[in-house]
Amino acid sequence: MARQNFIFTSESVSEGHPDKVCDRISDAILDAFLTEEPNARVACETFATTNRVVVGGEVGLSDPDKLDLFMERVDGIVRDCVKDIGYEQKKFHWETLKVHNYLHKQSAHIAQGVDKDGAGDQGIMFGYATDETEALMPAPIQYAHAILRRLAEVRKSGVEPELRPDAKSQLSVRYENGVPVGVSSIVLSTQHAHKKQTSADIRAIVEPYIREVLPEGWITAETEWWVNPTGTFVIGGPDGDAGLTGRKIIVDTYGGAAPHGGGAFSGKDPTKVDRSAAYAARYLAKNVVAAGLAKRCVIQVSYAIGVAKPLSIYVDTFGTGTVPDAEIERVVAQCMDLTPKGIRTHLDLCRPIYARTAAYGHFGRPPEADGGFSWEKTDLIEALRKAL
Repeated sequence: MARQNFIFTSESVSEGHPDKVCDRISDAILDAFLTEEPNARVACETFATTNRVVVGGEVGLSDPDKLDLFMERVDGIVRDCVKDIGYEQKKFHWETLKVHNYLHKQSAHIAQGVDKDGAGDQGIMFGYATDETEALMPAPIQYAHAILRRLAEVRKSGVEPELRPDAKSQLSVRYENGVPVGVSSIVLSTQHAHKKQTSADIRAIVEPYIREVLPEGWITAETEWWVNPTGTFVIGGPDGDAGLTGRKIIVDTYGGAAPHGGGAFSGKDPTKVDRSAAYAARYLAKNVVAAGLAKRCVIQVSYAIGVAKPLSIYVDTFGTGTVPDAEIERVVAQCMDLTPKGIRTHLDLCRPIYARTAAYGHFGRPPEADGGFSWEKTDLIEALRKAL
């Protein structure tokens, strides 16, 4: 029997966090390649530190001449990302930072498996859904994201000019009878403009937005607040701490409420099952819960490099399923082609839709008209019910 009364904590980080700056750059480069060619191959990593960004990895276009021309665009893509995030600090400024580009052609040994519609690597991927929020996401991570997204909106609009891009949030959510009912503690650390601003000053700025985002009644007199608990936070971003693509995989997924596979997402084109199969697993788990087949569902899929068919499919509904888990395993494989090519086709993943995923979570976001967040659709409900 799962515990019903407990406190669970998840954290999020803003688009200006050093690691998220790197995720954004890697995904923006991926989007640029996919705009050029839907079947482009990209495995891009980014490293950022004081006034410096280093980009490297493997990329591929069908026309080698286009690839050479594309390399000249990388510098501008990096600067546009940093500018949009909002960095104009003395030691990390979109105009003055140095960009080093070490992207090169994809390995022929990797390409030979992918070109036959096999998986781009071996690995295990997980998807999860729960009915505790409207987005069918765990409440702690969903609201931790929402806080930072709201603060980014008021920072960029100019409503709160004292805020700066680098920030973290953390929520400890109290559950009763398995349902989230309140927040026992709130942690918010945000970069700000002036050294003389105290923790109390920053709390006065951010508290109204936090209260706006959280459900009514979740904040009580017993809720502990920790806003900029170390004091001054003026030096932020990659000048304060180095950043690297793919270091926030729990922030990107379910905040620790569900298992995570071995790979990160950002900078990888959809032939990489680290990304596309994790999206497919979320899509299936969300549709299982939306169809009323379970209150909670985790789905695991596994692959071998160069092999199209998944090696295994595993479903666990934590005792909340209305049908046996083995039956759900059977029907999800019927309702969706889980080969890498099948996933890309079903979810229409060969589009430039990835830079927007780089901050505030890859899951729990509304599907968009241009195909963004297609894995958040709940259009398999009738197919799943019929297959059962």
